[in-house]
Amino acid sequence: MKHSLRSLCAWGALLAATAGAPAADRESERFDVSERNLLVVLRESPGANKQDEALAPFGKIKAKLSDGREIEFEASWFQYLGDMHLRLVFDGERRVQSASPEDLEMLRLSPEQALSRAVNNLRRRYGQPVAAPWSGGLMQVHGGSPDLDSSYFLDRAFWLDQLRASPAGLVAAVPTRGGLVFARADDAAAVTSLRFSAAALFASNDRTRISSGLYLFKDGRWSVFQPPQAVND
Repeated sequence: MKHSLRSLCAWGALLAATAGAPAADRESERFDVSERNLLVVLRESPGANKQDEALAPFGKIKAKLSDGREIEFEASWFQYLGDMHLRLVFDGERRVQSASPEDLEMLRLSPEQALSRAVNNLRRRYGQPVAAPWSGGLMQVHGGSPDLDSSYFLDRAFWLDQLRASPAGLVAAVPTRGGLVFARADDAAAVTSLRFSAAALFASNDRTRISSGLYLFKDGRWSVFQPPQAVND
């Protein structure tokens, strides 16, 4: 589904993140545009509630540069699940740069292949995800870079491993970039704690928030467990 961002105010949080800023509006930095340098980040799609994990191209995006000019560009952004979309990016010393559809074509990668490479690169560069006890029966997932902790939501091998100890499924929240938390689906008290904790984290910082929904991992796939918050017009 193509998106023309007619109202930048309504989608301000989406375009404010460095990972999506047009290259022409950023301080010059050289990026290694190679398969080994691909990463992936999750960002908020306010008001969305996509029900499956299939990657749906975001389409053309409008943005305003610092000098007031408006531009239209395409990037390798994909609506993902619930109110989340993912962005395929190239890692840099201080920031990341969105990959373009032409970049993926040059690398001869489909979006799905690029996502798989990006997750592998994340594990190689920033470490394998670790699940540590948090509070109220919850577990928090982290790696070597807090800003990228949320990307481990896309690490299916990690979640399949966690599922061995919880065949009933896992309920996860991705309220912020540095906040990926989950509970056993059969632990009612922990799931209740997750609802309140995730809501508080999501509301605490609108610059780094990602999703207001909860997600169930079962049978090797993610689905929406609790719908994201509706956005008022």
